[in-house]
Amino acid sequence: QVQLVESGGGLVQAGGSLTLSCAASGRTFSSYAMGWFRQVPGKEREKEREFVAAISWSGGSTHYTDSVKGRFTITRDNAKNTVYLQMNSLKPDDTAVYLCAADRVMGLRSPAYHYWGQGTQVTVSS
Repeated sequence: QVQLVESGGGLVQAGGSLTLSCAASGRTFSSYAMGWFRQVPGKEREKEREFVAAISWSGGSTHYTDSVKGRFTITRDNAKNTVYLQMNSLKPDDTAVYLCAADRVMGLRSPAYHYWGQGTQVTVSS
């Protein structure tokens, strides 16, 4: 069982930066791959959340969706049971609820993840 709690969201102007954190409970955090996804307002009924980034259990492998490559960086600190998403050069299109997720195997689609946080709102103004 893994419980996830996101923090760090907020309102930022276009071009600004935010760092999201996802704190995990449990002693087996280091054995889980972690992902960041986002859900756009008005699209909550969609079956899949939009993939943003993922990181392997060791941190040695990362993946990003094309729209955030070069702007976002996913990292993890297994000693702190925390995964981070550094977001730079933010755009209004990045506005969404950002959720972190965990599972034994790293995936690029939301159905691959069993454990989810509640999300944190990121709003980018133009």
